Amino acid sequence: MNTYGKGECKVWLRKEKVGEDLVYILGGGERLHVGTAVVTEPGKKARVVKPGNHHDYMVLKPMAEAASKKYGRTVAAVGGVHVDNASKDEIEPLVASWKELIKCI
Repeated sequence: MNTYGKGECKVWLRKEKVGEDLVYILGGGERLHVGTAVVTEPGKKARVVKPGNHHDYMVLKPMAEAASKKYGRTVAAVGGVHVDNASKDEIEPLVASWKELIKCI
């Protein structure tokens, strides 16, 4: 498992191999939740499931697409990060931490 950031901005990423495919689970913040699920296959458009008003797809989708392209495999990415009543100033460092984790794929 890879981690990045500190305190409420700390996020983590876990990778599991499922047969020949990959599953990434992303979490952090105050409370883990399923804010988005993304599945993508090499050369195809990603499919995104976004329950409620979650914005986790903004990081999970490009991460899944990058992993699928890099490894030539079907990739699922699921997870979410929650910080109660987060302001834009609090969300920006979380997104920056997520982007650092994408480098770990």
